[in-house]
Amino acid sequence: MNRNLILMKLAFIGLGAIGKPMSERLIDNGYDLNIYKRDKLKNNDQKKYFVDPIEAVTDCDGLLICVTDDNAVESVLFGDNGVADSLKPKSFVIDFSTISPNKSISIHKRLSKKNIFYVDCPVSGGTEGAHKGSLSLFIGASKKECLSFEHIFEVLGKSINYFNGVGKGQQVKALNQILVAGTYAAVAEAMELGKLLDLPMDDVVAALKVGAANSWPLENRSKAMLIDKHPLGFKLELHHKDLAIAIDLAKSINIDLPIASKVKEIEQRLMQAGLGELDVSVLHRYISGAKKEG
Repeated sequence: MNRNLILMKLAFIGLGAIGKPMSERLIDNGYDLNIYKRDKLKNNDQKKYFVDPIEAVTDCDGLLICVTDDNAVESVLFGDNGVADSLKPKSFVIDFSTISPNKSISIHKRLSKKNIFYVDCPVSGGTEGAHKGSLSLFIGASKKECLSFEHIFEVLGKSINYFNGVGKGQQVKALNQILVAGTYAAVAEAMELGKLLDLPMDDVVAALKVGAANSWPLENRSKAMLIDKHPLGFKLELHHKDLAIAIDLAKSINIDLPIASKVKEIEQRLMQAGLGELDVSVLHRYISGAKKEG
Protein backbone atom coordinates (compact mmCIF):
# COMPACT_ATOMS: atom_id res chain seq x y z
CA MET A 1 0.00 0.00 0.00
CA ASN A 2 1.19 3.50 -0.85
CA ARG A 3 2.84 5.09 2.19
CA ASN A 4 1.25 8.45 1.39
CA LEU A 5 -2.13 6.76 1.49
CA ILE A 6 -1.42 5.25 4.91
CA LEU A 7 -0.41 8.61 6.37
CA MET A 8 -3.15 10.66 4.71
CA LYS A 9 -6.28 11.50 6.66
CA LEU A 10 -9.31 12.64 4.66
CA ALA A 11 -12.80 13.96 5.28
CA PHE A 12 -15.80 13.49 3.00
CA ILE A 13 -18.90 15.68 2.88
CA GLY A 14 -21.84 14.76 0.64
CA LEU A 15 -23.44 11.31 0.92
CA GLY A 16 -25.77 11.53 -2.06
CA ALA A 17 -26.38 8.94 -4.75
CA ILE A 18 -22.86 9.44 -6.12
CA GLY A 19 -20.98 10.68 -3.05
CA LYS A 20 -21.91 7.75 -0.83
CA PRO A 21 -20.48 5.01 -3.10
CA MET A 22 -17.41 7.17 -3.72
CA SER A 23 -16.77 7.37 0.02
CA GLU A 24 -17.29 3.62 0.36
CA ARG A 25 -14.72 2.92 -2.35
CA LEU A 26 -12.17 5.06 -0.54
CA ILE A 27 -12.75 3.19 2.72
CA ASP A 28 -12.58 -0.17 0.92
CA ASN A 29 -9.23 0.90 -0.55
CA GLY A 30 -7.69 1.63 2.83
CA TYR A 31 -8.19 5.36 3.30
CA ASP A 32 -8.56 6.87 6.76
CA LEU A 33 -11.80 8.71 6.06
CA ASN A 34 -13.93 10.90 8.31
CA ILE A 35 -17.46 11.21 6.93
CA TYR A 36 -19.91 13.96 7.78
CA LYS A 37 -23.39 12.54 8.21
CA ARG A 38 -26.36 14.73 9.11
CA ASP A 39 -28.48 11.82 10.33
CA LYS A 40 -28.32 10.49 13.88
CA LEU A 41 -25.45 8.07 14.32
CA LYS A 42 -25.83 4.39 15.09
CA ASN A 43 -23.58 2.85 17.72
CA ASN A 44 -21.43 1.14 15.10
CA ASP A 45 -20.94 4.39 13.17
CA GLN A 46 -18.83 6.17 15.76
CA LYS A 47 -15.40 5.53 14.26
CA LYS A 48 -15.94 7.00 10.80
CA TYR A 49 -19.06 9.20 10.90
CA PHE A 50 -19.41 12.68 12.41
CA VAL A 51 -22.54 14.80 12.91
CA ASP A 52 -20.38 17.92 13.18
CA PRO A 53 -18.64 18.85 9.89
CA ILE A 54 -16.01 20.92 11.68
CA GLU A 55 -15.07 17.95 13.83
CA ALA A 56 -14.97 15.77 10.71
CA VAL A 57 -12.36 17.95 8.96
CA THR A 58 -10.18 18.76 11.98
CA ASP A 59 -6.56 17.65 11.44
CA CYS A 60 -7.36 16.21 8.00
CA ASP A 61 -4.93 16.48 5.11
CA GLY A 62 -7.71 16.78 2.56
CA LEU A 63 -11.43 17.41 2.25
CA LEU A 64 -13.55 15.82 -0.47
CA ILE A 65 -16.90 17.42 -1.30
CA CYS A 66 -19.74 16.02 -3.43
CA VAL A 67 -22.87 18.13 -3.00
CA THR A 68 -25.61 19.48 -5.24
CA ASP A 69 -24.89 23.04 -6.31
CA ASP A 70 -23.14 26.39 -5.78
CA ASN A 71 -25.09 27.20 -2.63
CA ALA A 72 -24.38 23.81 -1.07
CA VAL A 73 -20.62 24.12 -1.63
CA GLU A 74 -20.69 27.67 -0.28
CA SER A 75 -22.52 26.44 2.82
CA VAL A 76 -20.10 23.55 3.41
CA LEU A 77 -17.08 25.82 3.29
CA PHE A 78 -18.22 29.28 4.37
CA GLY A 79 -21.71 28.91 5.87
CA ASP A 80 -22.81 29.18 9.50
CA ASN A 81 -21.17 25.84 10.26
CA GLY A 82 -18.66 26.05 7.40
CA VAL A 83 -15.38 24.20 7.62
CA ALA A 84 -12.98 26.51 5.75
CA ASP A 85 -11.52 28.03 8.90
CA SER A 86 -10.98 24.56 10.39
CA LEU A 87 -8.93 23.20 7.49
CA LYS A 88 -5.20 22.85 8.00
CA PRO A 89 -2.83 25.14 6.11
CA LYS A 90 -1.30 23.25 3.16
CA SER A 91 -4.27 20.89 3.03
CA PHE A 92 -6.34 20.39 -0.12
CA VAL A 93 -10.00 20.41 -1.11
CA ILE A 94 -11.23 18.27 -4.01
CA ASP A 95 -14.69 19.38 -5.10
CA PHE A 96 -16.54 16.66 -7.02
CA SER A 97 -19.70 18.78 -7.15
CA THR A 98 -20.96 20.20 -10.43
CA ILE A 99 -21.09 23.96 -9.94
CA SER A 100 -20.54 27.06 -12.05
CA PRO A 101 -16.96 27.69 -13.22
CA ASN A 102 -17.04 31.17 -11.70
CA LYS A 103 -17.98 29.73 -8.32
CA SER A 104 -15.01 27.35 -8.50
CA ILE A 105 -12.69 30.24 -9.31
CA SER A 106 -14.06 32.27 -6.41
CA ILE A 107 -13.64 29.41 -3.94
CA HIS A 108 -10.11 28.75 -5.19
CA LYS A 109 -9.15 32.38 -4.54
CA ARG A 110 -10.69 32.43 -1.07
CA LEU A 111 -9.07 29.19 0.03
CA SER A 112 -5.71 30.15 -1.47
CA LYS A 113 -5.59 33.02 1.02
CA LYS A 114 -5.70 30.36 3.74
CA ASN A 115 -2.90 28.36 2.04
CA ILE A 116 -5.38 25.64 1.05
CA PHE A 117 -5.36 24.17 -2.47
CA TYR A 118 -8.81 23.86 -4.05
CA VAL A 119 -9.41 21.85 -7.22
CA ASP A 120 -12.67 21.48 -9.12
CA CYS A 121 -13.19 17.88 -10.19
CA PRO A 122 -16.76 17.25 -11.37
CA VAL A 123 -17.50 13.68 -12.38
CA SER A 124 -19.59 11.79 -14.92
CA GLY A 125 -20.75 8.20 -14.91
CA GLY A 126 -23.68 8.13 -12.52
CA THR A 127 -24.19 5.82 -9.59
CA GLU A 128 -22.92 2.88 -11.64
CA GLY A 129 -19.58 4.56 -12.20
CA ALA A 130 -19.33 5.64 -8.57
CA HIS A 131 -19.82 2.07 -7.35
CA LYS A 132 -17.41 0.56 -9.87
CA GLY A 133 -14.73 3.24 -9.62
CA SER A 134 -15.15 3.93 -13.33
CA LEU A 135 -16.16 7.59 -13.23
CA SER A 136 -14.82 10.15 -15.67
CA LEU A 137 -13.05 12.92 -13.76
CA PHE A 138 -12.69 16.44 -15.17
CA ILE A 139 -9.94 18.11 -13.13
CA GLY A 140 -9.43 21.86 -13.15
CA ALA A 141 -5.71 21.68 -12.42
CA SER A 142 -2.51 20.21 -13.81
CA LYS A 143 -1.33 16.70 -13.01
CA LYS A 144 1.74 18.21 -11.34
CA GLU A 145 -0.43 20.19 -8.93
CA CYS A 146 -2.28 17.02 -7.92
CA LEU A 147 0.63 14.59 -7.56
CA SER A 148 0.34 14.29 -3.78
CA PHE A 149 -3.25 13.04 -3.98
CA GLU A 150 -3.66 11.69 -7.52
CA HIS A 151 -4.08 8.20 -6.05
CA ILE A 152 -7.53 9.34 -4.87
CA PHE A 153 -8.51 9.91 -8.48
CA GLU A 154 -7.22 6.47 -9.43
CA VAL A 155 -9.52 4.81 -6.88
CA LEU A 156 -12.60 6.70 -8.05
CA GLY A 157 -12.15 7.08 -11.79
CA LYS A 158 -11.31 5.15 -14.92
CA SER A 159 -10.88 8.25 -17.09
CA ILE A 160 -8.74 10.86 -15.31
CA ASN A 161 -8.47 14.09 -17.27
CA TYR A 162 -6.45 17.17 -16.31
CA PHE A 163 -7.46 20.57 -17.71
CA ASN A 164 -4.83 23.00 -16.54
CA GLY A 165 -6.70 25.84 -14.83
CA VAL A 166 -9.22 26.30 -12.03
CA GLY A 167 -12.79 26.18 -13.34
CA LYS A 168 -11.77 24.29 -16.47
CA GLY A 169 -13.07 21.03 -15.02
CA GLN A 170 -16.48 22.65 -14.59
CA GLN A 171 -16.39 23.99 -18.14
CA VAL A 172 -15.72 20.50 -19.51
CA LYS A 173 -18.52 19.09 -17.35
CA ALA A 174 -20.85 21.67 -18.91
CA LEU A 175 -19.98 20.29 -22.36
CA ASN A 176 -20.57 16.78 -21.03
CA GLN A 177 -24.06 17.69 -19.84
CA ILE A 178 -24.95 19.28 -23.17
CA LEU A 179 -24.07 15.98 -24.85
CA VAL A 180 -26.03 14.04 -22.23
CA ALA A 181 -29.06 16.22 -22.93
CA GLY A 182 -28.99 15.62 -26.66
CA THR A 183 -28.30 11.90 -26.54
CA TYR A 184 -30.88 11.10 -23.84
CA ALA A 185 -33.54 13.09 -25.70
CA ALA A 186 -32.70 11.41 -29.01
CA VAL A 187 -32.83 7.93 -27.47
CA ALA A 188 -36.16 8.79 -25.82
CA GLU A 189 -37.65 9.85 -29.17
CA ALA A 190 -36.30 6.79 -30.98
CA MET A 191 -37.57 4.35 -28.35
CA GLU A 192 -41.06 5.86 -28.33
CA LEU A 193 -41.30 5.90 -32.13
CA GLY A 194 -40.12 2.30 -32.32
CA LYS A 195 -42.74 1.19 -29.80
CA LEU A 196 -45.52 2.97 -31.71
CA LEU A 197 -44.35 1.30 -34.93
CA ASP A 198 -44.62 -2.05 -33.09
CA LEU A 199 -41.01 -2.92 -33.84
CA PRO A 200 -39.21 -5.67 -31.87
CA MET A 201 -37.37 -3.15 -29.74
CA ASP A 202 -34.91 -5.53 -28.06
CA ASP A 203 -33.70 -6.52 -31.52
CA VAL A 204 -33.74 -2.92 -32.68
CA VAL A 205 -31.59 -1.74 -29.77
CA ALA A 206 -29.15 -4.63 -30.30
CA ALA A 207 -28.78 -3.59 -33.95
CA LEU A 208 -28.38 0.11 -33.18
CA LYS A 209 -25.68 -0.51 -30.58
CA VAL A 210 -23.20 -1.68 -33.21
CA GLY A 211 -23.68 1.29 -35.53
CA ALA A 212 -23.01 5.01 -35.54
CA ALA A 213 -26.09 5.62 -33.35
CA ASN A 214 -24.59 3.92 -30.31
CA SER A 215 -24.28 5.93 -27.10
CA TRP A 216 -24.14 5.45 -23.34
CA PRO A 217 -27.87 6.22 -22.94
CA LEU A 218 -28.76 3.75 -25.70
CA GLU A 219 -26.70 1.02 -24.05
CA ASN A 220 -27.69 1.74 -20.46
CA ARG A 221 -31.08 3.51 -20.42
CA SER A 222 -33.05 2.37 -23.49
CA LYS A 223 -34.52 -0.56 -21.56
CA ALA A 224 -35.64 1.76 -18.75
CA MET A 225 -37.41 3.94 -21.30
CA LEU A 226 -39.07 0.98 -23.01
CA ILE A 227 -40.48 -0.50 -19.79
CA ASP A 228 -41.00 2.88 -18.09
CA LYS A 229 -39.00 1.98 -14.97
CA HIS A 230 -36.16 4.23 -13.91
CA PRO A 231 -33.45 3.00 -11.52
CA LEU A 232 -31.61 6.06 -10.30
CA GLY A 233 -28.37 6.86 -12.05
CA PHE A 234 -28.60 10.64 -12.08
CA LYS A 235 -31.57 12.75 -11.04
CA LEU A 236 -33.42 14.72 -13.68
CA GLU A 237 -33.49 17.80 -11.43
CA LEU A 238 -29.72 17.75 -11.07
CA HIS A 239 -29.20 17.46 -14.81
CA HIS A 240 -31.59 20.38 -15.23
CA LYS A 241 -29.39 22.38 -12.83
CA ASP A 242 -26.29 21.39 -14.80
CA LEU A 243 -27.87 22.45 -18.09
CA ALA A 244 -28.60 25.84 -16.58
CA ILE A 245 -24.88 26.18 -15.83
CA ALA A 246 -23.99 25.23 -19.41
CA ILE A 247 -26.52 27.62 -20.92
CA ASP A 248 -25.37 30.48 -18.68
CA LEU A 249 -21.77 29.75 -19.67
CA ALA A 250 -22.73 29.93 -23.34
CA LYS A 251 -24.64 33.18 -22.83
CA SER A 252 -21.55 34.73 -21.24
CA ILE A 253 -19.81 34.46 -24.62
CA ASN A 254 -22.94 35.22 -26.70
CA ILE A 255 -23.59 31.66 -27.86
CA ASP A 256 -27.08 30.12 -28.12
CA LEU A 257 -27.63 26.44 -27.30
CA PRO A 258 -31.04 25.72 -28.87
CA ILE A 259 -31.06 21.94 -28.34
CA ALA A 260 -29.83 22.07 -24.76
CA SER A 261 -32.31 24.86 -24.05
CA LYS A 262 -35.18 22.77 -25.41
CA VAL A 263 -34.19 19.78 -23.28
CA LYS A 264 -33.96 22.04 -20.24
CA GLU A 265 -37.50 23.25 -20.99
CA ILE A 266 -38.72 19.64 -21.24
CA GLU A 267 -37.03 18.78 -17.96
CA GLN A 268 -38.68 21.77 -16.32
CA ARG A 269 -42.11 20.48 -17.37
CA LEU A 270 -41.33 17.01 -16.06
CA MET A 271 -40.15 18.49 -12.77
CA GLN A 272 -43.42 20.40 -12.51
CA ALA A 273 -45.16 17.04 -12.92
CA GLY A 274 -43.26 15.71 -9.90
CA LEU A 275 -40.65 13.65 -11.76
CA GLY A 276 -37.52 15.59 -10.83
CA GLU A 277 -36.09 12.96 -8.50
CA LEU A 278 -36.28 10.20 -11.10
CA ASP A 279 -33.43 9.26 -13.43
CA VAL A 280 -32.77 11.42 -16.50
CA SER A 281 -34.15 8.57 -18.63
CA VAL A 282 -37.63 9.73 -17.57
CA LEU A 283 -37.28 12.22 -20.43
CA HIS A 284 -39.18 9.68 -22.51
CA ARG A 285 -42.32 10.56 -20.52
CA TYR A 286 -42.46 13.87 -22.35
CA ILE A 287 -42.51 12.05 -25.69
CA SER A 288 -45.08 9.50 -24.59
CA GLY A 289 -47.21 12.05 -22.76
CA ALA A 290 -47.17 10.04 -19.51
CA LYS A 291 -46.95 12.07 -16.31
CA LYS A 292 -46.72 9.68 -13.36
CA GLU A 293 -44.31 6.99 -12.22
CA GLY A 294 -45.76 3.57 -12.96
